[in-house]
Amino acid sequence: METTTRKRKLRSFQPLWASTRKIQVAAQHSIPANVDVLIVGAGIGGALMALSLVKRNLTILAVDRRQPVQGSTLASTAMIQHEIDVPLHRLTAMLGQAKATRAWQRSAKAVETLTSLADNLDIDCGLERKKSLYLAGDAYGARALRAEVAAREKVGISATFLNAKQLHERFGLQRTAAIESAISASANPAQLTAGLWHNAQENGVSIVSDTEISDIRSVDDWNIVATSRGEIIQARHVVFCTGYEFLGAVANQEHRIISTWALATKPHHPRPSWLKDYVLWEGSDPYLYFRSTADGRIIAGGEDEDDPTAFQDPIKLRSKSKNLRAKLSALLKMPIAEPAYQWAAAFGMTADGLPIIGSVPGLSNVYAVMGYGGNGITYSQIAAEIVSSAILGHQDPDSGLFAFR
Repeated sequence: METTTRKRKLRSFQPLWASTRKIQVAAQHSIPANVDVLIVGAGIGGALMALSLVKRNLTILAVDRRQPVQGSTLASTAMIQHEIDVPLHRLTAMLGQAKATRAWQRSAKAVETLTSLADNLDIDCGLERKKSLYLAGDAYGARALRAEVAAREKVGISATFLNAKQLHERFGLQRTAAIESAISASANPAQLTAGLWHNAQENGVSIVSDTEISDIRSVDDWNIVATSRGEIIQARHVVFCTGYEFLGAVANQEHRIISTWALATKPHHPRPSWLKDYVLWEGSDPYLYFRSTADGRIIAGGEDEDDPTAFQDPIKLRSKSKNLRAKLSALLKMPIAEPAYQWAAAFGMTADGLPIIGSVPGLSNVYAVMGYGGNGITYSQIAAEIVSSAILGHQDPDSGLFAFR
């Protein structure tokens, strides 16, 4: 069995968040020989996992082959939404009413939990609660959006259908329809992740950087974990929060790695007054998504390609950025200036848009968390709840929704 993670380049060029303050997390050099929980990955997923287990009388160690916060987390546009990439009415056709409903409801709950957590820990990360506007596009038109609103209302998930006239009168946007909903947020993902790690460290969690896991074997009630430097760690539980550098043991044809692009304008860019309160995305393929920041930047992303390495191409970065600006300008009816930041990243997808969370087949007390689609931060919160419950001896009622499949 292939048990180590697949090393890949996760992002290219310069994300906005890399140049912001308060994103450094100190790491130690010594690795303890025995721990209760070993977390592999020091991004947003690992941070939320660690915090879900603190104050439980457990020794917790996190390791990363990079410095903390320096992987996929830096590439996120941090539109924190409960809305899953696959619409509820379509997911219902794929999984059935009960499972699809639970997935959407769990996602909404995770956003509320995550925003409350950041507030309660007083993390300075520009967190703002937002509404969401989902615009009709070439993949989901007005009829599909009307069916989607009906599906959400049927299971108690609030959504409002806006026809073309209502959308134009309120937002000045020309699309055939839109869905307005609440339960979204935005943040600086690097500052959010660093703040979570700082709190975890204050509660006794250790972090070791520049450490790569080369092998893992389950022996009785322990996992014997080897690093590329020759250290051996004995851990009762191991959690791989490695995002798109997923474990070879759980790779299958359901997983696709694609490329995506993003940009950020300079601060105080001209923008509609309503944009400060909304995150927007569209029912198109590929879809455009965008939001603004507290200092008036516009952040936009999309132009996805079904290619795991295209994001590394500097020529494509320029063309994709140009396309994003053109789409945004046409939609908002205003010029979009040359961006201050442009970046690209690897991006994971599954057929149903849901993450993979659960026990790794063939190993004992080893879990993997792979947050796919446009909801990586939201899914990381769900994963922290599900896996921490398993480690603490409980079964989360929704664990079967996201198990390996």
